[in-house]
Amino acid sequence: MHPLPEPASLPSLLLSSGGWRPEWGRTRAGGMSRAGGMRPPWNQERAPEERLPSATEPGRQWSMVRRMLTAGLLFSLLLGFSLLLVYIFRSCGPGPCMTPVCWDLLARYLASGNTSVAPCTDFFNFACGQAKGTDYSFQALAEENKKRLRRILEAPGSWHLGSGEEKAFQFYSSCMDTDAIEAAGAAPLRQVIEELGGWRISGNWTSLDFNRTLRLLMSQYGYFPFFRAYLRPRPTPPYTPVIQIDQPEFDVPLKQEKEQKIYAQIVREYLTYLNQLGTLLGGEPNKVQEHAFLSISITSQLFQFLRPLEQRRAQGKLFQMVTIDQLQEMAPAIDWLSCLQATFTPMPLSPSQLLLVHDLEYLKNMSQLVEEQLSIHRDFLQSHMILGLVRTLSPALDSKFQEARRSLIQKLGELTERPPMPARPRWMKCVEETGTFFEPTLATLFVREAFSPSTQSAAMELFTAIKNALVSRLRRIPWMDEKTRKEAQNRVTQLQVKMGAPEWALKPSLARQEYNDVGPCPCQLLISPQLLLSPLTRLSGRQSVHPGRSLTNPFLALIQLGPSYLQSFLSCVRSLRARIVQSFLQSFPYHRWQVSPWGVNAYYSIPDHVVVFPAGLLQPPFFHPGYPRAVNFGAAGSIMAHELLHIFYQLLLPGGCPACDTRALQGALLCLKHHYETIPLPNGTFFNGSRTFLENAADIGGLAIALQAYSKRLLWHRGETILPNLDLSPQQLFFRSYAQSLPWHRSASSY
Repeated sequence: MHPLPEPASLPSLLLSSGGWRPEWGRTRAGGMSRAGGMRPPWNQERAPEERLPSATEPGRQWSMVRRMLTAGLLFSLLLGFSLLLVYIFRSCGPGPCMTPVCWDLLARYLASGNTSVAPCTDFFNFACGQAKGTDYSFQALAEENKKRLRRILEAPGSWHLGSGEEKAFQFYSSCMDTDAIEAAGAAPLRQVIEELGGWRISGNWTSLDFNRTLRLLMSQYGYFPFFRAYLRPRPTPPYTPVIQIDQPEFDVPLKQEKEQKIYAQIVREYLTYLNQLGTLLGGEPNKVQEHAFLSISITSQLFQFLRPLEQRRAQGKLFQMVTIDQLQEMAPAIDWLSCLQATFTPMPLSPSQLLLVHDLEYLKNMSQLVEEQLSIHRDFLQSHMILGLVRTLSPALDSKFQEARRSLIQKLGELTERPPMPARPRWMKCVEETGTFFEPTLATLFVREAFSPSTQSAAMELFTAIKNALVSRLRRIPWMDEKTRKEAQNRVTQLQVKMGAPEWALKPSLARQEYNDVGPCPCQLLISPQLLLSPLTRLSGRQSVHPGRSLTNPFLALIQLGPSYLQSFLSCVRSLRARIVQSFLQSFPYHRWQVSPWGVNAYYSIPDHVVVFPAGLLQPPFFHPGYPRAVNFGAAGSIMAHELLHIFYQLLLPGGCPACDTRALQGALLCLKHHYETIPLPNGTFFNGSRTFLENAADIGGLAIALQAYSKRLLWHRGETILPNLDLSPQQLFFRSYAQSLPWHRSASSY
């Protein structure tokens, strides 16, 4: 008998035909195993045919079991992965934003939208069809910011005696004190007229030198009856400040062809208005009418001397650089050196000082007319200048003067078929004037309340995403050559961004220095050139919508408030003019903001290569850190991208990019032009793309860049939210918010 195999050799027997055999179970020639033992004798004597059936059957069964286990394992993995994906999408997908700011935004959208219109048929009617006028436009946001300023100015507080806060609050209170204004009546304005030598209308007139009266009007009252003079940077490099002489402003609207046909009716209404002013000031009716008629005659002649901007551009004479001496020879009726010295004190001026003149031919004709009037109607010329000042200052007086002004504006609007201007409440006028004269004070208070550090951080994060998307998109523009592409990317990379408010507004200690007379301060005040030339243009309803210039280092001691509101206002005008001059006489280390922190106008500055987004713009409904990101990218993000594209305006102009693929560029521009020509406007007209072509390009380009940035945000980040009960996906919400940010408040004629 053969001996039984040892227990240690059983595993090798069971696995001998299973496909995998350990090395230690194999034998070498000579019958010795790798472990050093002899092969079992009974394993040598059995034939292969006897061994195969018993060895292969268990191996096949084991192979089948392995396959089943592998399949089950794979199925389990796939099922688990699917469940994980479902969990991720359910937990990390867009959820409703339930915060109060989101509910407020939802209410805005529901109030402005028109759900009866299919979005694919007329998207902007769907999004904004129920908005009334400018209720949901930039103007509405500007009004919201003014309401916030009103709450600040009317909040009780205790301020240091003589501080900017105290004087700002006193000025606002004086403006709102209509009882005191009514009680004063026309007396404050009569006092101003006496300081100017009086006029023959009231019988008390001292014949003063014409240029002396003109100097007083320009320097003490900010009124320019025959021309405008202001300090602004040159329109071309090196953008240094220069005194500019420009055409005057006229109350009588004679600019349109249609208005020329109704000229006689307009003159009658205007004559009635001037008669009312003279009568309210105690003038004799017959004298008032005579002087008022001759004043309108002088205004009409001056108007005929004007040359339209398009005509001057075609002639290549948008402006000319001349010295004061040269201007004195060409327009000798005005004592240019003395008038400009009085207006821009303490700026040193000499006869060789260069001036930028916008319409030299007008100044020559104006000078000739003044000389003629001085020779035959000196008293009428005096009355003409004082009537102009009275017309400008009258809105700061009692209700009789203001009602006369409102009546004139209403009748002129009816004659020219213009929509009536809505009456502005008294508080809004007072907020605007207080903001103009005390901008450093209100800037700090506004930023403290409306633009927290977390809001600024969120806005900067949004801007960075938009900027990165623009750099990425520049790589794929087909008409750009490689050199231009790199230059464009460098321009974006080197761009400075100012967010919220100037540096000094974020530091109250610096803002307070604005009102000290002990040295310079890095603060700025902002004021429209229109307001500098006509002190009460905002109160008279002719305010400019364009951002103004920035100012530095004023002295609060120049502001003497009271006893009447008019005297307080004129004191602020003089102080403000001193600040303007001072600001241009000293260097400023930062970019000079051209909009107040509560303003809603973003802009790109070519000289400083900086883009500015004021805190007043980064407010609901355009931006809020608690909004769904789709809203912020669609509204504020598209605005940011729009301003960034202003960097490349020059490339789109004829000859602006000689190395680019001109054919591809022109094809893209033509496509954009055709796109806008197909868009109907509410009044049945269509876009005039030639007028606003660059802005239209920035609108479309800004939308594409903001969408690209938001799509990347969706791809790489979690936690997206949407507005509740609106049934809009994040992408749809993006376009819905974009529609809210479009400046549809512009009239059809502007396109």
